[in-house]
Amino acid sequence: MSEPLRIRRAGRDDARWIRDCQLAMAHETEALALEPEVALRGVEHVFDEPRLGFYVAAERGAERVGCALVLSEWSDWRAREVWWIHSVYVLPPVRGHGVFRALYQHVEDEARAHGVPYLRLYVERGNQRAQRVYEQLGMSDRHYAMYEKPVSAG
Repeated sequence: MSEPLRIRRAGRDDARWIRDCQLAMAHETEALALEPEVALRGVEHVFDEPRLGFYVAAERGAERVGCALVLSEWSDWRAREVWWIHSVYVLPPVRGHGVFRALYQHVEDEARAHGVPYLRLYVERGNQRAQRVYEQLGMSDRHYAMYEKPVSAG
């Protein structure tokens, strides 16, 4: 772990790698087998529509070791954007070595530079380890609960 981490905005040439991270995360966290081509289209769509958000990638030397998706949400209460951190994945061998913290700090710095007042994310209720990390970074549990209902087969 001697080489320093470098965090950068991901580009379209990272799309297949990001897709592979999403496939691994879905399998690891929810035992889901995503359709690889559908997931690739989903990743590429963010690059095609930058108003939606952007990906960041963490590298150690020449190796990509982590990524995250940052999505923009309009807050009518604040008349400003709020950024959501999604699709975080860190390769298993480097977990616990500051990769997420570096990704998060990069996103926080960008948010501050763009006048974005809040960063948000959601986490599985049982993922205590991640929750501790988020709290150490200054995030706090809010009073919201997340609900979902499938409304179409698409």
